[in-house]
This record gives sequence, structure tokens and C-alpha cells, in this order.
Amino acid sequence: MNLLKKYFSNLTPEQIEQFSKLQSIYTDWNSKVNLISRKDIDELYLKHVLHSLAIAKYIQFQDNTEIVDLGTGGGFPGIPLAIMFPKAKFTLVDSIGKKITAVQDIIDQLNLKNATAINDRLENLNLNPHFYTSRAVSQLKDQLSWINNNISSNNFNQIKNGLISLKGGDLTDELCDFPKAETTPIVKYFDEPFFESKFVIYHPLSK
Repeated sequence: MNLLKKYFSNLTPEQIEQFSKLQSIYTDWNSKVNLISRKDIDELYLKHVLHSLAIAKYIQFQDNTEIVDLGTGGGFPGIPLAIMFPKAKFTLVDSIGKKITAVQDIIDQLNLKNATAINDRLENLNLNPHFYTSRAVSQLKDQLSWINNNISSNNFNQIKNGLISLKGGDLTDELCDFPKAETTPIVKYFDEPFFESKFVIYHPLSK
């Protein structure tokens, strides 16, 4: 928790309580379902929670913004972002049923009224959010093909509606065909060595 308070000094008591619960909830669920790497569970806040919240440094979602977290896996970045932006609406989507069962239970335990989990493939859903988020989910070209321009035409955030992905490593080849993609090093926000080769990738979308 100290790590989160280092970078987010204005957390409410409710947000602090919700973030504080994540360690015990994820430790319990991870013993049953492989939500995250078991060697990472002791570094949950660095490698998963704070990593997810790089998006909260990149953009402050306005009230009533609708976000779809595609391929949410263990609920990242969706759950930390839902805690951070309680007046935005989050839909966490994944095709693996046991993970979505766990994610929905975590949402319920945290009493997150602004989040829900759906077990399906994104291509099967008729969703038109303002933003999509993802973390370590396939290549950008695949994510954009799943989205298929299913995006709201109502823009009211500081950047145009689109896809915001968390990615790492050398992205030169992956992004070469996407000149509109904007790459922001996460070390711009967080100074831990873990983030040295990790980035926020933003790609605007339109109808």
C-alpha cells in the first residue's frame, strides 16, 4: 500500500480499504485459480496493481466514461482502475470462465458497484465503450481487429476515445504499421526498475 500512496496521495479512505484488501483476496484466489504468476503474488502491488495504474497517470477518466477491459485475465488493469475511478463504468471481459468467476467474486468482495465481469469473446459482444484497456494481451493488430471500430462516437475525455494497452519490450515491429499509436514509457510516472521496459500504448479509434 505504501507503494500506491507514494504515487497517489489523494486516495479516499474507501479506496485505501479496497486496495488494501487485494493482497489477501488475490492470495486466496490464486491458490485455486492461476490468476497471476504464483511467484508474483508477493509483489502484487508493484507488478500488477501499480502497473495497471499507469493508465490512471496517462488519463483521468471522466465521470460516466465506459471502459471495456479486454482479456482481463485476473482482473488487470480493470479492477485497480475501477477502484481508482468509481464514477466510471468498467466491463471486464475474458473467454476463460474460471478466471471470470474469480474476477466477479473479487469485484463483489470489494463492493465495486461500477464493475462487472463477462465470460465471452469480445467479438461476440455488442459493446461500444469510450475506451478499451488491456495488459499483455496479444498484438495491437489483433486487439484492433477484435474491437472492429466498436467505439462510442461521444468523446468527452482529454484524449479521443480509443484503445489503451500496457505492453513491454521492443515494440518496434508490432507498432510499425500503426502510425497513430502513441507510446509513453511508464518510467515517466513510476521510478521502480521494474517499469524500465514497459509502456502505455494509446491508439485512437473512430466510427
